[in-house]
Amino acid sequence: MTYSQIQEAVDNVAQKINRDMKDVDTPLFLGVLTGSFMFFGDLMKRINFECEMCFIRLASYEGTSSKGEVKQMLGLTKSVKGRSVIVVEDIVDTGNTVQELDSILRDSGAREIKYCSLLLKPGHYTGTIKIDYPALEIPNDFIVGYGLDYDQLGRQYKDIYVLDEEETSKRKNINIL
Repeated sequence: MTYSQIQEAVDNVAQKINRDMKDVDTPLFLGVLTGSFMFFGDLMKRINFECEMCFIRLASYEGTSSKGEVKQMLGLTKSVKGRSVIVVEDIVDTGNTVQELDSILRDSGAREIKYCSLLLKPGHYTGTIKIDYPALEIPNDFIVGYGLDYDQLGRQYKDIYVLDEEETSKRKNINIL
C-alpha cells in the first residue's frame, strides 16, 4: 500500500471524525503506542476542532503472532472521567487490545468511547466492540511500515508492506514483498 493511498484514507477518516465530533466539548484523542504514531500524527493535522491528545502503550505481539495477553506498558496520562475519548489504533486484528482498552477506559469513567484504526482485519476480528472509524480494511497478512513493525523493525517505511514470514524466519532482516 503506497503512502499516497494511506494519506487518502487518513483524509477520509479525518473528514468523518470532523463531521461527527465537531460539537463535542474538547474530546481526548488517545494514541496507542507504538504502532499508531505515524497515523496519529497525520490524523491530528487534519482535525479541525479543539481537542486534547495523550498516549497509552499496550503490547500483545511477539514476532508475528499475538500472545493473546495484553500488557499495559504505559498507562493513561490524562483523566478520561466524564470525557469523550477517541482511541487511535494502528491496526485492529483479533480485537484483544481494543477489548482491554475498552475495559481500562470504562473503569476510568470515560463517558463516550469511539475507536479509530488505520487498518482493520475484518476476517480476523473476533471482538464485539464497534470500530467506528476504520480507515482501511486488509486481509489477515502480517504487515510492516508506516509505524507498524516486525520485532521493532520496519516502522520507518512510509509505505506498508506484507511481511514474507517464511523468509523472515530464516534470517534476522525483513524481506518485504
